[in-house]
Amino acid sequence: MNGSLVERVHAALTELGLSQADALLESHLERAANQQQSYADFLLGLLGSEQEFRKGRALATRLRMANLPYAKTLSDFDLGFQPSIDARLVRELQTLRFVSDASNVILLGPPGVGKTHLAVGLSRCALEAGMSVYFVTAHDLICDLGKAARDGNLDRRMRLYEKPKVLVIDEVGYLPLDPVGATLLFQLVSARYERGSIVLTSNKSYTDWGQVFGETTLAAAILDRLLHHSTTLNIRGESYRLKERKKAGLLGDKRPAGPALAPAGAGKRHVTHGEDDNAPGA
Repeated sequence: MNGSLVERVHAALTELGLSQADALLESHLERAANQQQSYADFLLGLLGSEQEFRKGRALATRLRMANLPYAKTLSDFDLGFQPSIDARLVRELQTLRFVSDASNVILLGPPGVGKTHLAVGLSRCALEAGMSVYFVTAHDLICDLGKAARDGNLDRRMRLYEKPKVLVIDEVGYLPLDPVGATLLFQLVSARYERGSIVLTSNKSYTDWGQVFGETTLAAAILDRLLHHSTTLNIRGESYRLKERKKAGLLGDKRPAGPALAPAGAGKRHVTHGEDDNAPGA
């Protein structure tokens, strides 16, 4: 192919905004000549490079917008260290069927057992599948919505949390909520009910949520909507942070028993998984 024709192809690719195909044109031409590719094979390879480049760029954008606290995947999670987790259930969640069903995932357990890691890993799966995700701690969420309410912008701000296919609310229960905060969370859960998935982590059993939200009626209303279509994972075991300290020789090797966090109440499609789900909550 003569130089002027290649230059015209470069110009056309640039005008069409196919920057990756433009950058790789010569290498694909050389490969096509060496391997005696058909015109269709050459074109498919060139456009495939552009397609993969755009997918990667879109994923990077979604990752940046998702506000994840760190880069972790489900494959990084040490299921052998937390035998109370059903590996088959984790694989099922990894299919993202719960997102298609607008179902929720509730991760319960004491601090350090990997709840946030699992939430981030599921978020990464959703992002790689082209879905929108937003991660926020319960404290930051309530502070943000509370400020919006005081400024008269609650409806507009609430829509930002209603929009993602997956909303991760981390650390529910680490700090008690005042009546305004509890009501705001109820409004958000109600707005997303059967419309978008929530992945929620908490160190409190469901029987303790009345204390978290200040009164049992509101807690029951929130749980009713969360659990109607949901999967709950009870994680019992040692903190990963304690594990690392043991490796460093800073602690003995005795493993403390984790508190049993058993959900109370079940909806039509609420599925609970854990080791002795009838154990009392801690």
